Amino acid sequence: MQINTERKMNVFCYSHIAILFRFYEMFQLVLYLQKENGPKCCYKGPINFLKLEGFIKVNKAEVEIVRVFPNSKEGGNPAPTVLNAAGLTDDEMKTIAGKYGLESGFVVPADPLSRADYQFRYFVPEHEMEMCGHATIGALWLLRKNGKINKTNVLIDTLSGIVTAHVPEDGAISITQPKADIKRLCNENADQVLKILGLNQDELAKPDILNSCTSRVKTLIPLKSVRQLNELCPDFSKMKEVCELIGSTGLYPFAVGESETIFHARQFPRSSGYPEDAATGIAASALSFGLLEWGLVTRLDIVFIRQGEAMGRASEIIISFDQDEMNGGCWIHGNCELDKAP
Repeated sequence: MQINTERKMNVFCYSHIAILFRFYEMFQLVLYLQKENGPKCCYKGPINFLKLEGFIKVNKAEVEIVRVFPNSKEGGNPAPTVLNAAGLTDDEMKTIAGKYGLESGFVVPADPLSRADYQFRYFVPEHEMEMCGHATIGALWLLRKNGKINKTNVLIDTLSGIVTAHVPEDGAISITQPKADIKRLCNENADQVLKILGLNQDELAKPDILNSCTSRVKTLIPLKSVRQLNELCPDFSKMKEVCELIGSTGLYPFAVGESETIFHARQFPRSSGYPEDAATGIAASALSFGLLEWGLVTRLDIVFIRQGEAMGRASEIIISFDQDEMNGGCWIHGNCELDKAP
């Protein structure tokens, strides 16, 4: 009888220790939220211990932030990146993107039946993305930096299909995008786009607004000057509604820059959880094909897309074209820098 009583006491003590540990975890979560959001942050609603476990696991994920396409000391688009994300669930990846408020990249093992070397996944705070140019280049750069790439030509499996990458021992990394599918917006939809940007038809440099799609649809709005571009103040409350109406994942107004192959642009995403991107490789590739459509560049040109200047994060994306007129895609080229430790 004495032995049974001792066992019951041990079970009682262990269970209470477990409960106290749970409350300690909850306390750590509150401290984290206050650190991130200030002392006014408060938690409302019942405690979900399963979510709490996920929070602790996500906090232990090794996240490094890479600034991709920098063109100034503070420039480039920061991409939180996890090189070993095999153990993370979809919700945990989304949580990481939400913690940083940025489009984030995750490297997982490729399917053994795939011809790819890696599988990359991409999340914004609101949802998973099919493809992300800057996060792809950022992850490849970080893999190279850590000595985890031993070949120059790399195949990456993404939700948008296989992406080919060129990863030299040093310098810019390049990834492919397919030839864009381009469609002109009807007048009614074009008017809706102009309305949320605070523009009218007379302020356009070209009469048409185009939807251009390589991996995702981007809406190209040609403006007359860089000053006009930088002064845009969109109605973000209507951004998602208008983008869904026109079948786009983001608006990409642009203007011709200092030379015939330099263009300045801004990206206003449909529903990523933040209002503007500092540099978007997929949008830049879509724009490059729009420039071909308008006759502003040729396939022999190297195109420089400068973005993020209105945000204080000056970036530069370089695009070159395959020479095949019928089916040729393009290459997105970019450098990276390691940001401060997360």
